Amino acid sequence: MRRRLTLLVAATMCLALLAFVVPLALLLRTVAQDRATTTAGADAQSLVPLVGTADPVSLRTSVEHMAADSGAPLTVFLADGSVLGTRAPRTSAVRLAALAGVSRTVERPDGREIVVAVLGRPDGTAVIRAFVPAAELTRGVARAWLVLAGLGVALLLLGLLVADRLSRALVSPITELSTVSHRLARADLTARARPDGPPELREVAGALNHLADRIQELLREEREQVADLSHRLRAPLTSLRLEAESLAGPDAARIGARVDAMERAVTGLISQARHRREPDAHAVCEATSAVRERVAFWTVLAEDTGRAVTLDITADGTASGTAGDTADGTAGCTLPVGVPADELAAAVDALLGNVFAHTPDGTAFSVTLAPRAGGGAVLTVADDGPGLSTDLVQRGASLGGSTGLGLDIARRVARSSGGRMDLSTGPDGGARVTLELGPPASPSVLP
Repeated sequence: MRRRLTLLVAATMCLALLAFVVPLALLLRTVAQDRATTTAGADAQSLVPLVGTADPVSLRTSVEHMAADSGAPLTVFLADGSVLGTRAPRTSAVRLAALAGVSRTVERPDGREIVVAVLGRPDGTAVIRAFVPAAELTRGVARAWLVLAGLGVALLLLGLLVADRLSRALVSPITELSTVSHRLARADLTARARPDGPPELREVAGALNHLADRIQELLREEREQVADLSHRLRAPLTSLRLEAESLAGPDAARIGARVDAMERAVTGLISQARHRREPDAHAVCEATSAVRERVAFWTVLAEDTGRAVTLDITADGTASGTAGDTADGTAGCTLPVGVPADELAAAVDALLGNVFAHTPDGTAFSVTLAPRAGGGAVLTVADDGPGLSTDLVQRGASLGGSTGLGLDIARRVARSSGGRMDLSTGPDGGARVTLELGPPASPSVLP
């Protein structure tokens, strides 16, 4: 916009300068020609009284002196054929003036000729001839044109400078509005536009600020609603805890531990909903321990439903076996990934929860964790069920009685680390979900 405004002003000023400078240049040339012609004509007219009354000797002396003083060719042609002053041929204009007694100005290729007929001499009509060379007609015109051109260029540059300042004053608020809108798009809800510039732009800035305030208010209300809904889960959790405390034996301890874990998850959800956390570009966690912990959590339910669980972790060393194994070979194995531990746990829970929700009891599944080329890790959850259903793909839509958010949670976790999620069918026809988790920004620092 700034360039276009400058070009528009430049084009307008060029047209205005052409409309002004060209006629003025022609006028200057005409004025110079008229000035030289008028001067020569005045010199010729000043000789008329002398030519009409003086004797030939006095006339010759006077004409020679005047021709020398004027610096221009000045000649007097007498009727007897005598030529006084500057030597010049008897042109057709001189002969016509002598015959008809008419004074006139004649344009010639080499200049301008002025002839004045003097009547009343005893020997006949005399003719005074003044000649203005072409160089004299245009003397000073080139210099005046250069001055005029310089003035036009200076005015054009001044106009461009003013146009640039004006366009900058107009474009700067627009650029600021664009910057604020991009900051809002990056979830920086504290960004506000400064009302500046023309009234229309100030109105747009005010509208953008009002929109940002409204978005911030709506998000605050939504977070409070999510926190309230999450808080409502505390009542059934409290009831479940009381029921667990009334039991006896190892089942009471196991169910109590599960209730404690669920209560911690609800507490974390409330905290996260009420206090919005900015994405951490330096998030890091150790994937092997996080995956092993969540698989161990789901193993209890897998045993209750008759599911075989296989956990295969490959890091600096290699270990594999069932989920209940705690092979010493993995004690020193690390796979740092660029996601927080709680988000990785949520992704694992979402994938394993889908297995339990969408496959019949007794369906075996496996969890594989291996290094990723370029850093990070690859997490694969595969089952021997009927395969991947299309109702699991779209966020918020599920035909299986779930919320439809599980795979989307895992997908967002993978993308936040610079990875991706792939859905495919295993060799035996079951579903296979692969999460590629990118490396942390600072892989040498682990919590």
